[in-house]
Amino acid sequence: MRFCLNDLHSTKSLAAALLATALTMTAAAAQDAAPAAEAPKTDAPAAEAPKAETPAAPQDAPKTEAPKTEEAKPEAPKTEPPKTEAPKAEEKPAETKPAETKPAETPAGPKPLELVEHLDNPTGVAIHGGNGHVFIVSKQGVFRLVQGKPHKIYLEVEGFPTDVYGKGPKYDIGPLGVALLGTDKLIVADGSRPDGEELVRVYKIEDKVPGPPRKETDAETTIGPIAPGEASPKGEGNYYGVAVIGNAFYVTANGNDAKGWVAKSIVTDGKPGDLLPWLATKEATGVDAPIAATSTPDGKELVIGQGGEVNVAGDSLVTFYNPEDGKLLRNYKTGLHDITGLAYAPNGKLYAVDFAWPDPTQGGLFELVFEGEEVKPKKIMSLDRPTALTFDKEGNAYVTVFGTGKETGDKPKGGLLKIPAGF
Repeated sequence: MRFCLNDLHSTKSLAAALLATALTMTAAAAQDAAPAAEAPKTDAPAAEAPKAETPAAPQDAPKTEAPKTEEAKPEAPKTEPPKTEAPKAEEKPAETKPAETKPAETPAGPKPLELVEHLDNPTGVAIHGGNGHVFIVSKQGVFRLVQGKPHKIYLEVEGFPTDVYGKGPKYDIGPLGVALLGTDKLIVADGSRPDGEELVRVYKIEDKVPGPPRKETDAETTIGPIAPGEASPKGEGNYYGVAVIGNAFYVTANGNDAKGWVAKSIVTDGKPGDLLPWLATKEATGVDAPIAATSTPDGKELVIGQGGEVNVAGDSLVTFYNPEDGKLLRNYKTGLHDITGLAYAPNGKLYAVDFAWPDPTQGGLFELVFEGEEVKPKKIMSLDRPTALTFDKEGNAYVTVFGTGKETGDKPKGGLLKIPAGF
């Protein structure tokens, strides 16, 4: 099951298009709906009528066009090449070859489902522990995915500026990270401004789906920036991973390469305090670029994924700190290239996604297997430039990726994947 985020050239048209897309579960409706789903794509630019109806669309469009749009593409995951391997059964000797090749684990492993497509460089994902709503951040803004029959997606917050991230390959980005603070607050870590101007926004959210999208500035609390100063000569920026532990939350930052700061905000009576440089990970580990952030299941340790240099292969670390005083507890080399996401599954195992900047073909989802003082990454599946990871209560993994593995024309190629539990 998946969604198409069409007409993404402007925020207003994006909101309307998002509200007009959804997914049903019957293959029969897919054949009937396909022609209708394509009509908005080709006719929208010429006909103004759909745009004129936008004010009335927020509630009606998902209901009327949902079966058409959503059902037009649900079969894609079901008709993926792996299933066409059945004919190989006629040549029994040949079947032994795939088992011995590099993708040997794929046939027996999970098959990702594309929940949302046409996201523009998505970099963060979080799941509400109560209602199960999935929050996604990308260059286009903050989205809320409501899973059900049919699924529906809404634009929650819009209007972020954009910046450029990376070396070698560079990408246009907006907000970078997202996390839940309790049940009614959403933390959004920004990456859309120059260093020294970056902010962390906290938005008030409710269980009910949003109406018209809010502006970026419509936050309940704004903390930052960390301006140029002694701790960071150019100021801090590119806030990415967010981890909430007890009465505080922690945000990775990449403004000062000599320090590799993790910033911290203490929450008092539900209100976040100042955002301050707190943990200099580069000084503690000798490796730059803290990116991913999570906590151990018991909440007693802060876990940081050091991305390392983007042009250096295999230099990523996974490190454990005391969240009270910042003391380094354990530090492991992983052999991965650029860890961008860390998350514990309900079974207690730690997983990572590797963007693999030097060679994206080596990126993917990995289980981090701890053996004494070493970590041995076990590859679960290959993914095209994964950027964030989280799990739901059932053990399903949700991963944002820059590439969905297929050509989408001139539309953004990012997406949200759901990987069924059991891997």
